[in-house]
Amino acid sequence: MIIKVRVIPNSKRNEVVSRVGSILRVKIAALAAEGEANEELCNFLADFFDVKRVMIFLRKGERGREKTIEITGRSEEEFDKVLDTIP
Repeated sequence: MIIKVRVIPNSKRNEVVSRVGSILRVKIAALAAEGEANEELCNFLADFFDVKRVMIFLRKGERGREKTIEITGRSEEEFDKVLDTIP
């Protein structure tokens, strides 16, 4: 599954804030320097979607706030159930 993520770095904690259309807004506690936020984002999404970290791929947006993430390891229906829990 491919998702678009808008990252808000340097937050107090990691959390999914909302979903605006097809874009997930995610707060990340790490700074946006030297790829720390990207790594923290991938770890957080692995926990959030209940997949292994190696199944999360940053496909686009390494230096920007909007990123394209590919997640494997579960069916589309399972991902949709998780996404439906987001307000």
